[in-house]
Amino acid sequence: MNFIGRTEELLKFEDRYDSVNSELVFLYGRRRVGKTEFLRKFAEDKNAFFYSATESVDNEQRERFKQKMLSFGFDGEPALLNDWESMFRNLTKLRTAGRTLVIIDEFQHIFMGKKAVPSILQNIWDEYLSKENIMLILCGSAMSFIEKKILGSKNPLYGRATAIFRMKELPFEEASQFFPGYTLKEKIIAYSILGGIPFYLKQFSQDLSIEENIRKNILSDETVLYNEIEFLLKQELRETATYNTIISAVALGNTKLNEIAQKTSMETAKVNVYLKNLIDLSIVGKEYSITDAVKKDANIRNGRYKISDKFFRFWYRFVYPNKNEIEIGDTSMLAREVTEIANMEHASICFEELCVEYVIKQNSLRKLPFKADRVGRVWGKTFEIDLGATDGKSILLGECKWTNSKVGAEELNDLKGKVMSNRELAGYKRHIFCLFSRSGFTKTLTENITDDVILIDVNDMFRA
Repeated sequence: MNFIGRTEELLKFEDRYDSVNSELVFLYGRRRVGKTEFLRKFAEDKNAFFYSATESVDNEQRERFKQKMLSFGFDGEPALLNDWESMFRNLTKLRTAGRTLVIIDEFQHIFMGKKAVPSILQNIWDEYLSKENIMLILCGSAMSFIEKKILGSKNPLYGRATAIFRMKELPFEEASQFFPGYTLKEKIIAYSILGGIPFYLKQFSQDLSIEENIRKNILSDETVLYNEIEFLLKQELRETATYNTIISAVALGNTKLNEIAQKTSMETAKVNVYLKNLIDLSIVGKEYSITDAVKKDANIRNGRYKISDKFFRFWYRFVYPNKNEIEIGDTSMLAREVTEIANMEHASICFEELCVEYVIKQNSLRKLPFKADRVGRVWGKTFEIDLGATDGKSILLGECKWTNSKVGAEELNDLKGKVMSNRELAGYKRHIFCLFSRSGFTKTLTENITDDVILIDVNDMFRA
């Protein structure tokens, strides 16, 4: 399969490569997000020195690095490369045409073998490399480790980076390109399961149905996707059993801090610490109603937690509670049940998120009826609405209908009634009502639309 996506990121890296200044660039992100493949794509038309560090003792790592330099082409005596300091100092003697491009992948493995490497590199950068025509890229996968041990303010390389990129998952428009043969509905369902992680997307085959892919590639204890979550947690975190309990509680619909604490039988303060770690890893997210912006700034405990990583959300909803059944063997019935829920209930959550992203994009393009300064979900003590956008005076409120039937006047009237019956929402000077639909809208609704109503079909959201 050809390389897919990352157009914006590639342009940013090309800008750094074309710079007249020396560049020390950090690239990091979760396992499987596609960092190595991205770097190889970036370097494919350049004479780049590319080294992938391994989990090995320092002597072995150092020797591998030295031999890689020699085999690449080094204008100097091999005796010059006898330690990390001399190898870093002599990177500009590699035989590259013009600008020296050096990429060190999985940099954390070098650090683990020799803790002094960041200090050594900092000294060489300050004294020598920062004055040379070089682009040095350091890449790592252990996100919490990179942020705390490499990029943290108390560490030697702090402040030396000319750019820091945290690679995120692919957006839907790029992730959907992995399944050109799927319908738009099937692409959204697949995305709701796998998210935008390239490695996960490659595990599914568009020649198989969603149900067949789930059964063959997730609900089998021999597959990568079945074992991936536990492997990733062990790489990033300790006390994985506790994290399993907390993530599972959120996956089952416990979204408030006190609800999670009650479900897990843990103290609230302790749960809060674990949740913060999960937020740092982008596994869990915390959101606030757009009408609570002031309260959010005050950092009070009225936010709601959700599993923001789509594959984690799927895995803890459908795989984690069924592990015994999966490991016994026959999962045909389970796959059918999971697919039915995934096609509707699970995919509808992803659809709501895509609708919010759509509103954010339209707002940035100045295509909403007003310029909003807050976009997200909306809720209060007696109501909950899928999405909203406001500037403090006007408010757009929307519902996202992931149903097989067309949306009609009844759904619009329900939304209007929900809004106008709540003083908190009715108090805005201007109201815009928005309906998103997977299956379109009734003729009666479209023929009687008013200026304060916006109808958005899913096909219009992603029309090329």
